Amino acid sequence: MRTFGRVLLGLALSAVALWWSLALHFRLALPAPWPTVAAALWGVGSLGILVWLRPFRWAALLVLVGFALLALWWSGLRPSNRRDWSPEYANPPWGELEGDRLTLHNVRNFDYRSETDFTERWETRTFDLSRITGLDLFLSYWGSPRIAHTILSWEFADGPPLAISIETRRERTETYSAIRGFFRQFEVFYVAADERDVIRLRTNHRGEDVYMYRLNVSPATARKLLLDYLKTMNALRDRPAWYNALTQNCATAIRTHVQAIGIAAAFDWRLLVTGYVDRMLYDRGAVDTRLPFEQLRAAGRVTERAKAAELDPAFSARIREGVPRPE
Repeated sequence: MRTFGRVLLGLALSAVALWWSLALHFRLALPAPWPTVAAALWGVGSLGILVWLRPFRWAALLVLVGFALLALWWSGLRPSNRRDWSPEYANPPWGELEGDRLTLHNVRNFDYRSETDFTERWETRTFDLSRITGLDLFLSYWGSPRIAHTILSWEFADGPPLAISIETRRERTETYSAIRGFFRQFEVFYVAADERDVIRLRTNHRGEDVYMYRLNVSPATARKLLLDYLKTMNALRDRPAWYNALTQNCATAIRTHVQAIGIAAAFDWRLLVTGYVDRMLYDRGAVDTRLPFEQLRAAGRVTERAKAAELDPAFSARIREGVPRPE
């Protein structure tokens, strides 16, 4: 049994050593190729110590001391709001609440001619929270059917919807990387936007496939959720935070907000394999279940409707045509 325990501990320490090797590779502030060299030396050295140094307890202790030193370095990596941001992430949204009146600043409403050619428009918009009529979920697929980006959008009786997309805040020279998202490469950013920006960008200019689902929540619950989003957006304006592809991605962050307003939201593997979030919501009765799932999904595909409504001021209404709303 002692040997078995040592094997398990050795495997666990090896896995952690691999993670730290990747952290060094992605985040060590040295010119290339030194981060890669340091990562390789660390990984090989840690495994060598665990395999060859005896007694094993001394090997494990030495590797743990190395982990502690790396943890000190890691804790010194601080998120920032002061970087050379890509234009679409330049201005974090924040809001002021007076009764039912929400004034939201830096609502993005870009006019896109292509993904990289656009006219910037950052707007201040006012929303009457007593006029919330519904909450919708968009899933945007850009490659694998197993992975999708999630966006929530609040509907109002007297104005256009407000879409909020939780994303990585990237600098001008950065591109998105799912792997780097585990290693403090990006700050987290809440894009508060008009749907003609955040949805049309994906369907009409990035070539993504987008689906929409009306959620089975009351206006009162939708209001609470929006206010919790507002709390986080205001906090991020003053205290930036790291994006994490596991704990703070576009789906797990929504779950955190849902739990914050007192709704039980059990963890589900589909929160990580986000292309199946819609099926998870269907299984939980959070969307319209009167139709079989595949029919509901087909009715919610907005890609072609969004392309057809490219310049239509009624873009949001047109993409909702035929999408079932829960009773």
